[in-house]
Amino acid sequence: MRYQLVLQFPANLIANYDEMIALENELIKKLGSSAKVDGHDCGLGEMNIFIHADEPKQVFEMIQTVVTERGLRENLVAAYREMAGEDYTVIWPIGFTKKFRIT
Repeated sequence: MRYQLVLQFPANLIANYDEMIALENELIKKLGSSAKVDGHDCGLGEMNIFIHADEPKQVFEMIQTVVTERGLRENLVAAYREMAGEDYTVIWPIGFTKKFRIT
């Protein structure tokens, strides 16, 4: 897979570890073989879920319903980069002007 897609949420948005794992499992089910959910991390007020994909924009389109149904879309920032790259391209929210980073 050529890209890493990151779904970033404020850490206080996901109530507990079990809820985070449930979200990851739902994403795995939704994506099937089109992408690979590659884990998560939490720190400094944020939670990130990492997804490996060849078509990160299409993968994001596929998972928007999951995020929306869980009430997480409003606070989500989604960005991707080439696996060997350092710079992320933000695809959600539209018009995001801050520098995306993982802390």
